[in-house]
Amino acid sequence: MTQPPPPPPNQPPQQGGYGQPQDQRPAQPPAPGYGYPQAPQPPQGAPQTPPPPAQPPSGPPQPQPGYGYPQAPQPPQQPAGYGYPGRPATPAPAPAPAPNPYAQQQPGGYDTPQPGAYGTPQPGYGYPGQPGHPGQQATVPAQAQAGLPGGDREKKKQLLIIVAAVVAIALIVGGGVLYASSSGDSGGKKDTAGTSGGTGGKGGDKGGSGGTPTRGDEKAPADTNAKVLFQVPMPKVDDTTTVSGSWLTDKVYAKSGVAEIVGYDPGKGTRLWTIKLPGPVCQVTRHVTSDHKTVIAYEPAMPTKDKRYHGCSQVSAIDLDAGTKLWSRTVKSGDQSINLDNVTIGGGTVALGSTSGGAAFDLATGKALWTPKPGDTCYDAGYGGGDKLVAVRKCGDYDNPQLHIQNIDPKSGKVISEYKMATGVEYASVVSTDPLVVAADIGDSAKGRGISDIFSIDNKTGALRNKISVPADRFAAKCDGITRIEGCSGIVIGNDRAYLATAEHDGNSGSFRDTNEVVAFDLGSGKQTGQRADAGEGYTITPLRMDGGNIIAYKEPPYDKGGQIVSIDGASFKETKLLENPSDKAVRDAETSFSTDYAEILFHNGHLFMSQVYASDFSSSSERYLAIAFGTS
Repeated sequence: MTQPPPPPPNQPPQQGGYGQPQDQRPAQPPAPGYGYPQAPQPPQGAPQTPPPPAQPPSGPPQPQPGYGYPQAPQPPQQPAGYGYPGRPATPAPAPAPAPNPYAQQQPGGYDTPQPGAYGTPQPGYGYPGQPGHPGQQATVPAQAQAGLPGGDREKKKQLLIIVAAVVAIALIVGGGVLYASSSGDSGGKKDTAGTSGGTGGKGGDKGGSGGTPTRGDEKAPADTNAKVLFQVPMPKVDDTTTVSGSWLTDKVYAKSGVAEIVGYDPGKGTRLWTIKLPGPVCQVTRHVTSDHKTVIAYEPAMPTKDKRYHGCSQVSAIDLDAGTKLWSRTVKSGDQSINLDNVTIGGGTVALGSTSGGAAFDLATGKALWTPKPGDTCYDAGYGGGDKLVAVRKCGDYDNPQLHIQNIDPKSGKVISEYKMATGVEYASVVSTDPLVVAADIGDSAKGRGISDIFSIDNKTGALRNKISVPADRFAAKCDGITRIEGCSGIVIGNDRAYLATAEHDGNSGSFRDTNEVVAFDLGSGKQTGQRADAGEGYTITPLRMDGGNIIAYKEPPYDKGGQIVSIDGASFKETKLLENPSDKAVRDAETSFSTDYAEILFHNGHLFMSQVYASDFSSSSERYLAIAFGTS
């Protein structure tokens, strides 16, 4: 959409990257996982720009950047096709509209892998500046938005490629991002907030294949025109620093800063509370319980000249409404602190995984519950949370790895059911825990997006229901299963269906503006349902989360309009506009600096929040905001 995040420095070596055995602990501490943006490698032919100065040799090796959130080795390559990256010098007359390739099931079935990988950055230090004046309503200053042209999408894509070349020194977080409304983490309660990305959820008890989707909570206001509610300035830092993590409740919009979490009034932007941390946030989860609790992992100290990274070993549960820590723990293996790669909440349990061990705590009390079972050639790479708790356990040697997808009891860690993926599949991402849906790159065919196939698995038996092929040249979903087990975007689960964004392609009006769609796959049959929601000429649509049986999606705008939030009816696929942002150039440039590939996007009750996952000393003027909020009247 726009510019990729610069690589956070101070990252430890990437855990489990390409070329490194996955079943051995690296010599240096592994890099934090979920919650850190990564910068992709530029596609071939992209302009080459010198990288920023190298980090001092005293710090851990810098991991390779990845897409939008922490950690992943292979950066995604921009798929060719549909006229990307260039346009003909003299446009030919527009051809007659061709049948949309996503409207019907493609020949060949979905049990055959199709051709069609990816990353995460790390923390730095410094403290963020104060947010804008309370209640600041704004047209975003035009002079502050010089970094992104207000012109066509192609120029923005080219700019993204250039920036990607500059930041190819580090590694991506979570977010993704969204206000999750799937069933909850504790006692069947509902999640009330989260980060955007591939959030799963049942989408209603009556949802399932052929069922009637339940009604959503989001309603269209009388006037869908939004205004800027407030902006949070980018922190002033001396180095690239990760600031991933954002959560939303009815009372608070909470956002990670540099070694702190800040709670803001959702309508005015005034600071409600601040939680100071001893070091930078290194792992976050998108899951939030119905009583507005979440969990973070962070370093025990700030980086110094002599020691740039202190390991991701501290864990705290946070009450988002009150702005307080409920409890804090240090995760150790023997006398050594464990460098955590993953943190999530499932069934009221906080689960933390890494190649060197992990832990599980009761979210309410902080009581230790269980630790991952040790094994000569196996370890729990990470966990997927939500309604249930699912482990991605990696076994075997480097040349012949095998992933075990385990539905586990949150309180005891006991394996309830297990599905063993084919030998040779190196990484998998948990898209949803109920129903259980896993994404993987089969045969390294995902062209940098980390997902070529979706696996629908029976929670109770571990049997494979269906394997659905979603090749990267046709679909825009993206996952980072290397370290960020829940790091998927462009795909959501509900009504026993998978809703995916299609790849961008030329529109049909002859204007040469890109567009795309959201389509649905039935998890029971493995086939497309025939449902399709069009983004509209010049817009690009990305599903964010479920709202009951409906899909909440964000529409990235063309050069002359503001972005939109729409609700897609799960049965009819009728679109209802919930919010539309101003089309003023300054506001539009600020909005489009928050890329759907990297930024965190939350929406609830007429309020849209977009935030960055990194702070940098060389950010462009259009990235001067850590977060921006829009709202309808």
